[in-house]
Amino acid sequence: MGVPHTEVDLILVNGRSVDFAHHLADGDRVSVYPVFEALDISAVTAVRPEPLRLVRFAADTHLGRLAGYLRLAGFDTLYRNDWDDRDLAETAATERRIVLTRDRGLLMRTAVTHGHLVRETRPRVQLVEVLERFDLWGSLRPFTRCSVCNSPVEKVRKGEVAAILPPRTARYFDDFWRCTGCGRVYWRGAHYRSLLGLFSAGRAGSETVGR
Repeated sequence: MGVPHTEVDLILVNGRSVDFAHHLADGDRVSVYPVFEALDISAVTAVRPEPLRLVRFAADTHLGRLAGYLRLAGFDTLYRNDWDDRDLAETAATERRIVLTRDRGLLMRTAVTHGHLVRETRPRVQLVEVLERFDLWGSLRPFTRCSVCNSPVEKVRKGEVAAILPPRTARYFDDFWRCTGCGRVYWRGAHYRSLLGLFSAGRAGSETVGR
């Protein structure tokens, strides 16, 4: 019927949990449930191992801005603008990452065990969709990861980065963070305040965020 297997977490046939290899018989009653990443159903499901709660993502080439937002929210998110579907799927499987994509065909690859078909088109609303889908509002660690290279950031003294700061930034800000990977420097400017509002919106604001 075209539903990616990554969207299915529980299949019941006549009330009994079965796996994807089960053969149906005439008169069977089948119930198919979506992924319960926020609920541990390992005691009853035969479809997959326990939910992947060490949440790490791999985003396809069309979701670069979403990947950046997820990194700023504190989630380990791989993204490359040049990798093909096979490469992405194999990397996600090897590193136990959740594939994020707008390509239904990618999620149908056998190598993909955990994934989500992103429905929204606007990056900030996509972020809310992913946080809602995997129940991650309580796991946010904003501004602990670099939006550019995905490495952790750490606080640094102003004197250590003063030479590379724009003059106005050096004049008005005193707290700075530097990426441990690419060296990018962050401070709490207008972009910070905007994103903080987004991360604080939670469930109550999910319908209006980004509009």
